[in-house]
Amino acid sequence: MSDLTGEVIDGRYQLTRVVASGGMATIYAALDLRLDRQVAVKVMHPHLAQDEQFVTRFIREAKAAASLSHPNIVSVLDQGWNQGGVPCVFIVMELVEGATLRDYLHEQGALSVERALQIMSPVASALAAAHKLGIVHRDIKPENILVSKEGRIKIADFGLARGALLGNTMTAESSVILGSVSYLSPEQVQRGVADARSDVYSLGIVLFEVLTGQKPYQGEDPVQIAIRHVNERVPAPSTINPDLSPDVDALVLSATDIDPDKRPRDAGVLLEKIRELSEKLDPRKRQLSLELDLPPLPIKQPARERKAKNSSPAKKEETPVKKEKTAPTKKKQLSSRVRRNRRIAASIAIFLGVGVWYSLLGPGSKVVVPSLAGLTVKEAKSTLEDLGLNLDIAQEEFSEDIPDGKIITSDPAGGGRVSPNGTVGVIISKGQERYSVPTVQGLKLEVAEQLLKENKLVLGEVKEEFSNEFPQGFIMQSTPAAGERIKRNSQVTLFVSKGIEQIALSNYKGKSGEQALNELTEAGFDVKTKYVFSEDLPPGAVISQTPGAGEADKGSTITLLVSKGSEFIAIPDVKLAKGEKAVKILRDLGLVVPEPKVRNWQTKLVSKISPKVGTKVKRGSTVTITVG
Repeated sequence: MSDLTGEVIDGRYQLTRVVASGGMATIYAALDLRLDRQVAVKVMHPHLAQDEQFVTRFIREAKAAASLSHPNIVSVLDQGWNQGGVPCVFIVMELVEGATLRDYLHEQGALSVERALQIMSPVASALAAAHKLGIVHRDIKPENILVSKEGRIKIADFGLARGALLGNTMTAESSVILGSVSYLSPEQVQRGVADARSDVYSLGIVLFEVLTGQKPYQGEDPVQIAIRHVNERVPAPSTINPDLSPDVDALVLSATDIDPDKRPRDAGVLLEKIRELSEKLDPRKRQLSLELDLPPLPIKQPARERKAKNSSPAKKEETPVKKEKTAPTKKKQLSSRVRRNRRIAASIAIFLGVGVWYSLLGPGSKVVVPSLAGLTVKEAKSTLEDLGLNLDIAQEEFSEDIPDGKIITSDPAGGGRVSPNGTVGVIISKGQERYSVPTVQGLKLEVAEQLLKENKLVLGEVKEEFSNEFPQGFIMQSTPAAGERIKRNSQVTLFVSKGIEQIALSNYKGKSGEQALNELTEAGFDVKTKYVFSEDLPPGAVISQTPGAGEADKGSTITLLVSKGSEFIAIPDVKLAKGEKAVKILRDLGLVVPEPKVRNWQTKLVSKISPKVGTKVKRGSTVTITVG
C-alpha cells in the first residue's frame, strides 16, 4: 500500500509516520486535530477493502476492543470510512509507544520465572475481562502483546475475536488460516472452533516461549506444526530449561492440555493459578486481605460495690425487766354475739372444705387439659389417652404459622378442665393457604382472567410489550410465573403482546454504507451487506436496499448493496518512473504486474506499458511494463 503519511483521515486524523505494517493493514502514528492528542490509526490495505469478509473482520476488531474497558487492552477510540480523501477503512486506537513482546523476547531471550509471571499476569487479567463478556480473542501471540516504554502490558488486535456481542460471520477455515499456527489450540486446528479455553491454550504456549526462549514445536512447515499440536502433548518447559521447577511445568502443562475440559475454563481461573504460583515463589507478593478485622471491644470494669457504712447502728442494750408477781385473775366470760359469730365461721369453713374435696378429690373432680398446640394428631391422642381423655377433630383451617397436619388450638385450651373420660376438640392446620399460578401463556386476556378467578387469584397490572413470537392480544408471560404458589387473592401481572414492532425505514441509497449499517443495526434490524462493483457510485456508498423505505418489522433482515467502486481502472502513466515504483503503483490499484525479466529492473526507467496509458481495464487485469 502507498504511504499515506501527511494525509488527513476523516477530516480529523493527520497521519504523521508509519508505526507498523502487516498483511491486512498499516498502522500510523497520528495527531487528532480535534482533541490535539496523539493516537494510532490502523488503515486497511485498499485491495482488501473491496473484500466483504476482510471489512467485516476489520469492523469486528473495533467493536470487540471498544466493548472492553481494561487497563491492559488497547483502547479503540473511533472507526469509520474516509470519505473526503483517499478511500479507506480505518480504526483509531490509543497510541502505545514501545515494542511487541516478540521484540522484547528477541532482545532479552528467555526470561526468569518471576519476570515471565509478571508479564503473563496482566495479559491473563485482560483476557479474563474479555471472557467475562463472552468475547474470545482467538489470536493470542507475542506479536499481539505490546510492552509500552513505561512497562505497561497491553493486548491488541481483536480482529479474530468472536462472541455473543460481536456476531459470528467468519468461517472456521478463514479463522484457522488467519490465526498464527504455532499458537493455535488443537480444537481450532481440527474443527475451527474456539472458546475461552482456546485462548488459555495460546497463552500457555506464549508462557512456554517466554520461559524457554523458543516455541514448543520448531519447523518451517505450518501444517506439520499444526499436526503436532493436535497429536502431541506440549513438552514440559523444564526439558529445555532445567532450572524451571515442577510447579512451573504444572502451570504450563495445565494450560496446554490437548483436552479442553482439562484446561482452566477461562483466563480468570488461569490468572488465579499464576498468582498462586507467584505468591509461592515470593510470599511477599501475597496481597493483604480486604476483610475488616476489628479489635476486641474493651470489657468494662464492673462497678464497685458501695462501701459499707462506717458506722452501724448500735445494738440497744436490753435491760432485764424484773417480773413482778401478780395476783391470778378470773377468765373473762364470752358474750352470746361472739359465740354466734364463731359458730357461723366454723360452718363456712366446713362448707368450703367439703366443696374443695368434691371438686378436687371427690366425685366432682375434673382433668386438667395439657397444651396441644403444635402437636400432630397422633402425638395429641397419645397425650390425652394417658389422661383418660378422647380427641375430636372439630375442623381444619389454613394457618400461616402452624405447619400442615399440626394442631392450631384446642377446646378447652391448655390449662382448662374436662370431666374424666371427656373429649377435647381440636382445630387442625391445613398449612399456609397457597394457590398455583395457572399457565396463561398464549391465552387471550379475558380467558386468563377467568382462569385466575377459578384459582382464587386476582388479575393485577396488564403490561403491553412488542413481541416477535406472540401475535397481538395474546399473553406472553405472567409475574409470578406459572406454577408458583402464592396467597389467596394475590395479584398476578400479565404481559400482553402488542405484536411485532414496526420501525420507520429510511432510504440509504447513495449514502455511506457504514452509516446505514450502524443506524439500521441500532434500530434493531439484522443487516446483511453485499459489496459489488458500481460505475456510478463511489466505494462505500449504498447502491440499493431491500426492503426499501417505509416501515419494517423490528428484527427483520435488511439487505444493503454497497459499492466497491468502479470495476474498471485507467492505466496510469508510469513512464520514466523507476521499475520498482511503477510496479508498486500499478499493484496498489489492484492490477497484476509481472516483474520484468531484466537485470536491475527495479532501478531502470519504464519505457513502455501495455495496455497503453489511459486504457480502461478491469481490476485484476495483467499489465506489462518494459524497462530500459
